[in-house]
Amino acid sequence: MPELTSRSTNSFARFGGQPIAIGAVALALVLLGIGSITAWRAYSGTTPETDRVVATRQLQARTAQASEQLVEKTKGLEATQQESIDQLQVVQDQLLTVRRLLAAQQADTRKLSEQVGTLTESIDGLRQSFASAQASEPATQPTTRKRSAGVSAKAKPHAIRSANRKRGKTQG
Repeated sequence: MPELTSRSTNSFARFGGQPIAIGAVALALVLLGIGSITAWRAYSGTTPETDRVVATRQLQARTAQASEQLVEKTKGLEATQQESIDQLQVVQDQLLTVRRLLAAQQADTRKLSEQVGTLTESIDGLRQSFASAQASEPATQPTTRKRSAGVSAKAKPHAIRSANRKRGKTQG
């Protein structure tokens, strides 16, 4: 091991003794690298920094355009949503109106049904009273009336019709 230590010390000592040479070699390598980069850029005609700046600006422009499109689409969706809400409100109002009309119609139907029932009962009562009145009346033979002195046989039906018309007008 002592031998390794002495060798590593010797190599450091050898380079450590000539720092100017090391600096000169490093400077030459840096200058050679800078020269090759400059030659490469001159030969290719583009510089990566300007390409990056242009690409960044294009990306920013696309991002702004996409953002504007999203804003427009969002506004369109909001408008469509508001229209849908308005239409739904109209449909709900119409449904409420139809329900009210249906309830009123059902009430009218019930009322009319009750009135028909009452009328049916009244008619049945009248029929029964008429039937009982006919049953209680003795069977009588139709009597012939004497003709009045100035009325001919042809004029009598006309007089009966005229009397019936007058009675119908006063009753109706």
